Amino acid sequence: MAKPHIHALSSVRSFGGVEEDYLPIHEFLDSSKAIVADNRHRAFTHNSWFINTVIPRVFGMTITNSDGKVVSTCLIAEQHVLEDYGKRFIPSAQDFLEEMGLPNWIQNGFGLPPSVRVFRERTTSKENNEKQPLQIIRPKIQD
Repeated sequence: MAKPHIHALSSVRSFGGVEEDYLPIHEFLDSSKAIVADNRHRAFTHNSWFINTVIPRVFGMTITNSDGKVVSTCLIAEQHVLEDYGKRFIPSAQDFLEEMGLPNWIQNGFGLPPSVRVFRERTTSKENNEKQPLQIIRPKIQD
């Protein structure tokens, strides 16, 4: 069973309704696993700022489950995060950031982040060992 499914079952036990009422919120909370496959993914979504700011903006302040009960989306997200931390705490975004280093590339662009360093290494000409100019790739915006 996938983790979002397990969390959705827990929400059913707590708030009533059916799994499908809660699955989108739990899938969203765990969607950061797509970019970091270990528990570091939680730095993006498993914090008080994300729960109280992002979740309501995406899902609204409440949902009405299949039983007709109005449930706070923040409470659903809080339960998810609490379960992932042994029901002991909900970290702040600051908690995560304070545990991370502060490399030079974060400091006003001095140096390069890892993704750009890898890109530059791959684009280095093997014949003359010259680096190609750095290209900034921006996503296309759909009209």
